Amino acid sequence: MKILGELTLMAGMTSSIYASFIKTLFVRTVENDSFRFNPGTGVIEWKDNPKEEYRLVIEGLVKKPKTLAYHALKSIAQLEQVSDFHCVEGWSVADIKWEGFRFSEIVRLVKPEAQAAHVVFHSFGKTGSAPGGQDHYVESLPLSELLDPKREIMLVLNMNNNPLPEDHGAPLRLISPYDLGYKSIKYITRIEFAKEARPGWWTLANPIYPAVARVPKDRLRKR
Repeated sequence: MKILGELTLMAGMTSSIYASFIKTLFVRTVENDSFRFNPGTGVIEWKDNPKEEYRLVIEGLVKKPKTLAYHALKSIAQLEQVSDFHCVEGWSVADIKWEGFRFSEIVRLVKPEAQAAHVVFHSFGKTGSAPGGQDHYVESLPLSELLDPKREIMLVLNMNNNPLPEDHGAPLRLISPYDLGYKSIKYITRIEFAKEARPGWWTLANPIYPAVARVPKDRLRKR
């Protein structure tokens, strides 16, 4: 998963300068660099394969499985949120502006079965290694947390008034502000409703990355 590089946000930086600066941040990745996304066309451009229209597949323990194109996601009522991003490495980025929609919009569309207690998110693009046989990035969260307004979790299409940059998760990513950054999965292509939680890619790769990854309280500006 591509992760924002180290940054100490300078006091007094204007939003326009910050929006420009954040695009230049160093990133690291566990995915092979094999795709690009065009927000104008909604198309994934693979290096070694034909282009294909991006689709979000929503399935599992639901009454009405859905497949949504990029323009369909943009047609969902959007909201804006400013929140901080906290990396497991100890650094944070303050006041990033996100635009997208709450997970309740997905629930409204697909109507989960009663036994659906967790949601597994899948990224497109193969990873450079496959811990536990997992060859693409995954993360899971309890459905109850995804629907809790106090958690401020969003599915995001825009960042700082522009379509998500590729390095930061285009076309669609999750933002979970009170969890460490590796829970905020990028490049989402499939959402799976399930009975049980599933260990994420980093948890499989190294148990020092726990499945429950709360930001330490002393790092939070908002309590």
